[in-house]
Amino acid sequence: MPELVVAPERVVAPDLRAQVLALQDAAWPPTGDAPAPGHDPELRPLSMLLVDGGRVVAALDILFKPLVHRSREYQAGGLSTVVTAPDVRRQGHGLRLVRLARARMADDGIDVGVFTCDVSLAPFYERGGFELLAGTQIIGGTRSDPLPSGPLGKVALAAFFTPLAVSHRAEFLGAEIELYPGSHDRLW
Repeated sequence: MPELVVAPERVVAPDLRAQVLALQDAAWPPTGDAPAPGHDPELRPLSMLLVDGGRVVAALDILFKPLVHRSREYQAGGLSTVVTAPDVRRQGHGLRLVRLARARMADDGIDVGVFTCDVSLAPFYERGGFELLAGTQIIGGTRSDPLPSGPLGKVALAAFFTPLAVSHRAEFLGAEIELYPGSHDRLW
């Protein structure tokens, strides 16, 4: 069984980081206007990798930032760049990693885990313990250059960890969540 490696993105071993970047490039081929690899350090990216015999078979990053929603401040985390090596897909590695990331967010005291994905991937993340937020749109980018998730064909998912978040869960349903993760990680 692959071992779990968890480290801030900036200190992941270079050989493992190179494998992660290769998996990401294969999943999302870079375009001329693609941002530099990696995440904005302000979002404190935490890399979670499943490594089998020195080979990265699945990887994701958790990004963190404060979120103000309906005049309440939450500590938010979100999944980003979830990827599994093509030759080992459908073996449970990605799902295991998503579940481990959800548990890590809960253990780290995050109030709410919230992120977007393609509509077709929502059932996968629901199996990983996240809830589809029907009618919810996440506003990414920046306040001066917002990027709404809806027109991109994305849906919002969440997990509510703390009593604060659980008690205000209904405020996230059918809402616009102004996340604004920045100009580098425009939408996580």
